[in-house]
Amino acid sequence: MAEKLWGGRFKKQMDADFERFSKSIHYDYQLAEYDLLHTKIHTIALRNSGIFTDQEADKVLKTLDVLLLDIEKDGFKQYMDCEDVHTAIQNRLEEKIGTLVLKLHTLRSRNDQVVFDEKLFCKKKAFYIATLLTGILENLQVLANKYSKQAFPGYTHLQRAQVVRFTDYLQAYYKMFNRDRERLVNFAQKLYTYIGSGALAGTCLKCSDYSQAIKEVLAGTDIEHIGVVDNPLDNVSSRDFIVEFLSILSIAQMHLCRIAEDFILYSTQEFNYFDLPEEFCTGSSLMPHKKNPDFLELVRGHTGIVNGNLISLLTSLKAMPLTYNRDLQLDKPPLFSSIGIIEDELTIMGKFILGIKLNEVVINKALDDQRFYATELAEFLVFKGVAFKDAHNIVGRLIRYAEDEKIKIKDISDEKLKTFHHELNRENVRKIMCSEYAVKTKKSILRNKGQ
Repeated sequence: MAEKLWGGRFKKQMDADFERFSKSIHYDYQLAEYDLLHTKIHTIALRNSGIFTDQEADKVLKTLDVLLLDIEKDGFKQYMDCEDVHTAIQNRLEEKIGTLVLKLHTLRSRNDQVVFDEKLFCKKKAFYIATLLTGILENLQVLANKYSKQAFPGYTHLQRAQVVRFTDYLQAYYKMFNRDRERLVNFAQKLYTYIGSGALAGTCLKCSDYSQAIKEVLAGTDIEHIGVVDNPLDNVSSRDFIVEFLSILSIAQMHLCRIAEDFILYSTQEFNYFDLPEEFCTGSSLMPHKKNPDFLELVRGHTGIVNGNLISLLTSLKAMPLTYNRDLQLDKPPLFSSIGIIEDELTIMGKFILGIKLNEVVINKALDDQRFYATELAEFLVFKGVAFKDAHNIVGRLIRYAEDEKIKIKDISDEKLKTFHHELNRENVRKIMCSEYAVKTKKSILRNKGQ
């Protein structure tokens, strides 16, 4: 049985079922890289205080570097019987440096270690997910450039509304994902990591011992924003940074779900605007003709898990007394779960977007629907001096007449058009009721040059 970091006051052996139930090594091993960094800083702080000699500290530090390489090579296969990642590292060190390791845990607590580890983990993952979102943005731009001249049906309430540019349709999602990226970068940049909390009350090591250790360990690295703790009670007990991270991921997942739903909808035969890349679709075990958008449906389904992870942590934290409680061990499964889901989805979605093809013939046929241009007709009358309310009624009656008579407005005679308003004639109507006119007249949109 693996050695624990506690237990001196206990007479009875830990119940086997409870021991299995309480372990976290099977998921918190992912924090090993950051726990080793904490251990390096702590080792130097102990040396600065005189608890470790220079030779002892040097031996520990060299062994930590070897251990990092070992972990990167074979992980924790031999140490999965340990209680957690902190214990696993301690036990590995003991195998390599013997009883010297017994001094290592002086004046530190796993309460301090775990929040240190989690913050650096979240920072690294936030930056990485931001790079995946950058890939999504680049590929949305590639798709937009491919169909830069294409008009597209715009909807409200899932009813045909007005004509838009396809590039503007994609730009809407570009804006959403770009905000997600900015939120992640801002989160990572402002996240500050602390050391020196002990279990909850701080330690008797001087701030200068820690500060010098931090400076020494971080020299030559790109790791920033690690400092000496100013309120250890808050530090060991607060997980609002994970709540914030999960919240950002939930927003990003919501945007992924929305674009997935659009792609599903527009690929159905009822719309048939998009042809989806078959590398990300599956067939039916019964129906030979099926091409199912399974990736998009899984994105939609995973939204419940990602949102649930956020709610799970919020619920766990809602009435937790200060300071550290074992409940906080369970902050990691929802965190790791949401990160894993988002990373997979963004990686695949980037490739998926590049494989989308527009069925331009179908789209252009849909754009023949005269209802798409009702607003443009009303606006035309407004600029002829008609009050908008009156113009709205005129065009509404014109649409109703065309529907009742089963005729296109463009085919109505000049004489009949003038009965609705004297400024209406076939020439004007045909000029107005086309996609090129509809998108060209939208002058309130601030566009980049060349758009």
